[in-house]
Amino acid sequence: MTAAPLSDDLLARFRAIVGDKHAVSGEADKAPYLVEERGLYQGRTPLVLRPGSTDEVAAICKLASETRTPLVPQGGNTGLVGGQIPHHGEIVISLRRLDKIREVDAASSTMICEAGVILANAHTAAEQADRIFPLWLGSEGSCTIGGNLSTNAGGIAALSYGIARDLVLGLEVVLADGRILRGLSKLKKDNTGYDLRNLFIGSEGTLGIITAAVLKLLPKPRTVETAFVGLASPQAALSLLNRAQAAAGATLTSFELISDVAVSFAVKHGPSLRAPLVGPYRWYVLMEISSPREDARTLIEDILSAAMEDGLADDAVIAASLEQRKMFWTLREVISPAQKPEGGSIKHDVSVPVAAVPTFLTDADAAVAKLIPGARAVAFGHLGDGNIHYNVSQPVGADKAAYLARWHEMNEVVHAIVLKHGGSISAEHGIGFLKRDELAHVKDPVALDLMRTLKRTLDPLDILNPGKVV
Repeated sequence: MTAAPLSDDLLARFRAIVGDKHAVSGEADKAPYLVEERGLYQGRTPLVLRPGSTDEVAAICKLASETRTPLVPQGGNTGLVGGQIPHHGEIVISLRRLDKIREVDAASSTMICEAGVILANAHTAAEQADRIFPLWLGSEGSCTIGGNLSTNAGGIAALSYGIARDLVLGLEVVLADGRILRGLSKLKKDNTGYDLRNLFIGSEGTLGIITAAVLKLLPKPRTVETAFVGLASPQAALSLLNRAQAAAGATLTSFELISDVAVSFAVKHGPSLRAPLVGPYRWYVLMEISSPREDARTLIEDILSAAMEDGLADDAVIAASLEQRKMFWTLREVISPAQKPEGGSIKHDVSVPVAAVPTFLTDADAAVAKLIPGARAVAFGHLGDGNIHYNVSQPVGADKAAYLARWHEMNEVVHAIVLKHGGSISAEHGIGFLKRDELAHVKDPVALDLMRTLKRTLDPLDILNPGKVV
């Protein structure tokens, strides 16, 4: 599929909507919008438009609909499945200039953010109102609210607070024909028909372009305690999770499972990091309790003491300072980039039922070892919601290109095990372009048919992010 060349006259009409200053056409200037973080895809476009208002986005979509011109919406360009890349020469709409926080309403515990607001800036605005917006991602310094919602991002605190979908009350969305759905409602209860909001969250810009959102805010916890735990197996980690949830309930806000290989890569290639425990241990857990009371320290100490007495945990350290807590989380966040110096890495963002995580990891490790002897499984992720990033680094000394050429072969092996355990091939990164064809083989046929029906209804000309998701 290739977008038809656009005439100079039509390109000029698009440029006029945003003004020449915000219409990017030079090859060097377009480059940052055309390649994604992993370098898997290199896109092409005649024009990048940077609208500064919802009305300008609507005008672009209206003209695109009239002229059947395909568009690719883009936020911070941090997506990992190629959904934000113009693979076929489409016009790119960058939402980064829609970066206003329109309102922070502490009394209602809501905040209205435009799509281009950087996630870290949303956190800062919430903090200033003595609230939190509990969506925390490793890319928070560059990803945007619109992108987070379009991909239904997960993050490290989904265990307690939920994923992006759970943190939104209302949306403003520009439809393919240029109409604006003005749904910026703060209501928690509005039983007046279909939930249109959730059509667009997770749709990756294929059904409409999110331009603003009403986000839920929560009270800031009074105490936060973070621990790094060494243990023998994922099964031990699962038992520790169950105990921690029973003791701490919703105040257990994070519970990350990390393999020894992932920790060793992070310490070796991260920014002045050291292993939190003397170890080494086969597996680690990074857990955090965030309490509205002054009891987080007692809770986490009691949980870990009992776990060590019963042999579930071999060692543990509780962060003694904010700096040490940041070091723990930095180690977790640099696992992905730390794989790059180790050569080719084949990624899997998957989820299985929480109880099935230990068996999934055992089965996947065996299958990977059989497929490519010497390949190194780098497993880490959110045990509390069953989301594991099961990445596989090339064997030491292997040819990187030859290894990456087996990407789809590796995917087939790992995803077959995911499906055997009743899981999903995409837990939080989305489908985009990378997993589009595979989706047809794993999605319930009726569900897939309904998805295609929605696409035809809301975007009959297939101009919004064509070739993505379905």
